Amino acid sequence: MLPVKSFSVSIFILKPDDGDAKVLLLRRTGYLAGLWCQIAGGIEAGEKAWQTAIREVREETGIELSEIWSADILEQFYEADKECITLVPVFVSTVPTDTTVTLNDEHDAYEWVSFEKADTMLSFPGQQKALAAVKAEFVDKEPNPHLKIEMNG
Repeated sequence: MLPVKSFSVSIFILKPDDGDAKVLLLRRTGYLAGLWCQIAGGIEAGEKAWQTAIREVREETGIELSEIWSADILEQFYEADKECITLVPVFVSTVPTDTTVTLNDEHDAYEWVSFEKADTMLSFPGQQKALAAVKAEFVDKEPNPHLKIEMNG
């Protein structure tokens, strides 16, 4: 039997750009050094997954989110070192155009890029699938209002 676990989250941060949207990607140091990725991190004891996403955004970029949405998708992959299938809930948030990014030591660079460029920068198929789903559901059309998470809950 191969266990299925969910112990981390990922979140795509979007910002408007002349009628289009840009997505924030960060370049990792340490683990997966040199790879570009969306924000991700582990769920801490007592945290809800969406709370983890908000905390990780704050810790990794200094951005305080005012809203968060479920992307209604999961990244999924096999992790050989843990001998499990990992399911990662994906979240989305939009920030104002003048948002400042302050990186922590987990990253050494960031870029606001088009979805097309982001697709070429992300290294893993699961990331690319999640990115495409985010574009389809949050950029190409109005998101389903039922996916918005009440942050006071």
